[in-house]
Amino acid sequence: MVAEKYGSGIPYLAGAGIIVVVDYLTKLWAVSALDGWGSQAVLPGVNLVLVRNSGAAFGFLANAGGWQTFVFIGIGIVICLALIGWLVTKRREVALDIGLALILGGAAGNIIDRFRQGSVIDFIDLHLGHWHWPAFNVADIAISAGAVLLVADLLGLFSDKDRGSAE
Repeated sequence: MVAEKYGSGIPYLAGAGIIVVVDYLTKLWAVSALDGWGSQAVLPGVNLVLVRNSGAAFGFLANAGGWQTFVFIGIGIVICLALIGWLVTKRREVALDIGLALILGGAAGNIIDRFRQGSVIDFIDLHLGHWHWPAFNVADIAISAGAVLLVADLLGLFSDKDRGSAE
């Protein structure tokens, strides 16, 4: 039976949806709580600061004049559609599917920002002394965690059971 062989991608899509909601709510909070406050230290090495990033990761193309917003939205939509297609049609491989769901949720969260305001809200600032990692958000954490899972899966760090191959 197809459902037994392939399983349901619904739990993974639901997980991606939860990431979108958490990302959206934390960004709403960041805008309301941090706007006009500058950088707020919360722990040693961790600040909260409101940043509107019209570029990609690390601010890449942030000053490109606006066209990049449409390109990033288009690329993001294509990626999201491909991930949704994979999650609903492919054989279940748990580690891979979790990684893809994390990337899907994070990408969708950042696309929502770009649609709403033409930029992505970032608010978490990690630093060590005067060295600062570029500000990021919950969606970026999900994308990064998903990428780590994908690399670990490619390197064979998960058992056959985690890969969904054991029957």
